[in-house]
Amino acid sequence: MSFSPAVRQDRSFTPIVGRRAYSPQLTSAASNAFGADTALTRLFFCSVPERLSPPRAIFWEGDAATHVFYLLEGFLRISRTLQDGRRAVLGFAYAGDLVGLSFQDTYLLTAEVVKAVRLKRLARRRFEELIDKADLRPLLLAEIRRELSSAQEQIVRLGRTSAEERVATFLLNLALRVRSASDAADPDEIDLPFGRLDIADYLGLTVETVSREISKLKRDGLISARGPHKIVLRRLGIIRQLARMNIDQPCNKNCC
Repeated sequence: MSFSPAVRQDRSFTPIVGRRAYSPQLTSAASNAFGADTALTRLFFCSVPERLSPPRAIFWEGDAATHVFYLLEGFLRISRTLQDGRRAVLGFAYAGDLVGLSFQDTYLLTAEVVKAVRLKRLARRRFEELIDKADLRPLLLAEIRRELSSAQEQIVRLGRTSAEERVATFLLNLALRVRSASDAADPDEIDLPFGRLDIADYLGLTVETVSREISKLKRDGLISARGPHKIVLRRLGIIRQLARMNIDQPCNKNCC
């Protein structure tokens, strides 16, 4: 598996209060089948939206687990640092996700901003009080079970699939995650804010292998680039075949 050296940037988290009012429509759109349950995200209704731009982290591995975050916009990279200082990318967080759910006193992972985010946060103690008051503990446990299931699937994927399958699955899951790519007949444009190194570290490949597989998909006319951070999936049916994904197979939370 390919890991990159960990780089700890500015640890300070200085929230910038957004000027726009909180939008219930955004919550409804973001809290879909891939994100946290709507009942859980409603607990953040009274929290003030905050903005954060890269390169920053909302928390670092080992920090006191004082808050839970609800991501409204943008992308976060979830990673962990190995004993020798290398970084392992474990996943990415998207609009609609809850981040920082932990029953430990410290965060076990690092959550860094990949693309400018808008988020809300609740003190962990207050979050747990609201969970118990609204009798939402079963939904919280279901959310945690989904994360564990996704982690198990990622372990299997890294151990039993080829580079071609991993890259194809990553692109499809990203499309399903942020664009709801349900129509295999139409091209689907997706935002790809992650660098090749991030993708390589997540897929357990080298940067060269990721670049080679993406170039092959372009040559075969399955995808095309639209600017430095956008990719159009043009032949979703064939890409699904490469990924060995059923056409109606859903993407689990945090699977990409």
